[in-house]
Amino acid sequence: MTEKPYIKEHFPLLAQIDSPADLKKLTVDQLPQVCDELRRFMVHELSTNPGHFASSMGAVEIVVALHYVLDTPDDRIVWDVGHQAYAHKILTGRRDRFSENRKQGGLSGFPNPAESEYDTFIAGHASNSISAALGMSIAAQLENNPGRKVVAVIGDASIGGGLAFEGINNAANNPNNLLIILNDNDMSIDRPTGSLGQYMTDLTTSKRYNNFRYKTYNFLRRHGVIGDSGKGAVLRFNNAMKSMLTGQQNIFEGLNIRYFGPFDGHDVKRLVRVISEVKDMTGPKLVHLHTVKGKGYAPAEADPTTWHAPGKFDEATGERAKARAEYDPLKYQDVFGKTLVELARDNERIVGITAAMPGGTSMSLMLKEYPRRTFDVGISEGHAVTFAGGLAKDGMHPYVAIYSSFLQRAYDHIIHDVAIAHLPVTFCIDRGGLVGEDGVTHHGLFDLAYLRCIPGMVVAAPINEHDLRDLMFTAQTVNGPMAIRYPRGRGVLVDWHNEMKTLPIGKGRCLTQGDGRVAVLSIGHIGNNVAAAVGRLHGEGCQVAHYDMIFVKPIDEDILREVSERYQHIVTVEDGTIVGGLGSAVCEWLSEHDKHNHVLRLGVRDEFIDQGTVKQQQERCGIDEQSLYIRLKQLMTNNNL
Repeated sequence: MTEKPYIKEHFPLLAQIDSPADLKKLTVDQLPQVCDELRRFMVHELSTNPGHFASSMGAVEIVVALHYVLDTPDDRIVWDVGHQAYAHKILTGRRDRFSENRKQGGLSGFPNPAESEYDTFIAGHASNSISAALGMSIAAQLENNPGRKVVAVIGDASIGGGLAFEGINNAANNPNNLLIILNDNDMSIDRPTGSLGQYMTDLTTSKRYNNFRYKTYNFLRRHGVIGDSGKGAVLRFNNAMKSMLTGQQNIFEGLNIRYFGPFDGHDVKRLVRVISEVKDMTGPKLVHLHTVKGKGYAPAEADPTTWHAPGKFDEATGERAKARAEYDPLKYQDVFGKTLVELARDNERIVGITAAMPGGTSMSLMLKEYPRRTFDVGISEGHAVTFAGGLAKDGMHPYVAIYSSFLQRAYDHIIHDVAIAHLPVTFCIDRGGLVGEDGVTHHGLFDLAYLRCIPGMVVAAPINEHDLRDLMFTAQTVNGPMAIRYPRGRGVLVDWHNEMKTLPIGKGRCLTQGDGRVAVLSIGHIGNNVAAAVGRLHGEGCQVAHYDMIFVKPIDEDILREVSERYQHIVTVEDGTIVGGLGSAVCEWLSEHDKHNHVLRLGVRDEFIDQGTVKQQQERCGIDEQSLYIRLKQLMTNNNL
C-alpha cells in the first residue's frame, strides 16, 4: 500500500482528497493540477500493478468535473464498462488502496456497488450504462427525489451496442432528466467500426444554436405558447430546421435527445461550466466530449491499442515488460488465430467474425491475411451471431471468436438464429473459465452449462494446443453448430503446430489407467492440473485413473459406462460452474442408467468469484494441482468422499 507521506510529497493536492467533498473545497483553477496529479499517480501505480491504462488516462477530466459539480454519492454516476473509472476510484476514498487494484482481497478492477457507495452499478460489460441510469433517473422521480442528478458515462464504441440504443430510445419516450456523457476518443480496445463510429468522428454542432434554441423554448413556454405536450413536436421541428441549415443530421436529436457539443474533454474548467449549465435542464440530454485515449503519457497516446492493458512497464521510459521467451508456449488465442488462417487458406468458405476484439482474440491475424472474409462487427455480440447465421445459411462457414463472458449477451441469438436451423457456425470461445484479475464480470464460467442444454449443439474443450487445432479442423465437418472453449493465457506445448486431424465427435480418451478405486473425468485445459496431481499420486503408488472427456456434448457414453462399472468413486473436474456443467452431465447419465457410484464434482460452486490471480482463484475453488492432489489422495486412502 502506498504510504501517505509519499503521496503528500509528490501529489500535494491529491493527498488532500479523501472524498468528492474534499475536491469541492478546491478552486476551479486548481482542477488542472488535480488532473495532472491523478495522471502521474496512475502512471506510477499501474507501472508495477497493471490494469486498464489508456482508457482511464483519457477520462481524468471527465471524472474530476463530474465529482466537482455533482453531489455524489446522492447524485448518481453510472460508468459504462468501467475501463475509464480509475480516477473515480482514487477520488472516492480508495486512493491509498489503489495499489491493491485487481488483487485478491483488494479493489475490483471495475466499479462495483459492493465496494463503494460511489459505485452505483456493476460495470464490466459494455453498453449497459444508459439503461441502468435511465432506471435510476425515473426511480428518483417515482421516489419524489427530482433533485437527484443521474449521469451515464459511455464511450463511442459502447454507444454503438444495441442495448445502448434501446436505452436511448426509451429515454426519449419516458419523463426523465438523464444526462449522458459521451466520451468519444475514436478508439475502443481496437478502433471502433461501422458507420456510427465514423459519424461520431465527424459530428459537429453549433453551441450558439443550442443556446438560442434553449432560450427560445423557455420564452415560448413562459408565455404559454407551448406546454409539455407540445415539446416533442417543437423538438422535432427545431431538429429538422437545424439539419437543413447545417446540412447535417444529428442522430441523437432525431431521437429527441438534447445534444450539446462536441467539446474538448480535456479542458476541465470548461467541462465544469458545461456540466453545471446542463445538469438542471429537464428531459434527457447528451454532452459529447472529444478525448484522447492514453492522454498525458506519450507511449499510450502513440499506441492506445497496446496501452489499453499494457502490463508492467518502466514509468520513466514507457518500456513494457519483456515479451515471452521463444521457448514459452503460445497463448491459446494466438494458436487459434494462426490455425484459422491456416484453415482459411485451404477452405474458401471459412469466414471470421469478432465483436470489437480482433486483437484480444487474435482474429487480427485472419483480418490481415483475408480482410474480405473477416468481419469486426463492433460491440454487438448478438448481431455477430445472427450475422454468422446468415452467412452460414448461404454456404459460408463462420468461425465466431468472442470471449465467453461476452457471448452470454448473445444467448437468444445462438438458440433462435443458429441452433434451431442447425446452421454450421463454429463458436470459438476465448477466456473460458477463471480469468484472473478482471474478476467477477469477466470469468467464463457458464458457457459449458448454457450451451450444453441447446439441442444439436456440439460442445468441446481442448486440454492443449494440439486438441484446439484438431477441434477447429474437425468443425469443418460438423453440419451444425459447434462450440470450442479454451482459456485465457498460454498453453502447455512449445511445439504447438501439429498435423491436424479429424476427431470423432463425442469421444474422449483415457490418459491414465487406475486400480478401480477412483476415476477422474476432466474437460478442457484444467485437465493439465489433474494430470499433474494424478502423476504425483502414481509416483506414490496411488493408481488414480484420468479421462480427458474432450466433449461435454455429446458426452462419451462408452467412457461413462466403463468408469461406472470399474470404479467406486468418480470425480469430475471443470474450470466452470458445476451447476449444469460436466459434473451435472455425468450425474444425469448415471441416474438415467441406474448407476450408484459416488460422485464428487469439483469446479466453481454456486457463487461469483472476485478478482485475483488465476492460481489464487483455482485454489479457492479447489481445482489447482495441490488441492486436487490432496483431495484425490484422501479419497484413495480414506476410501470415502
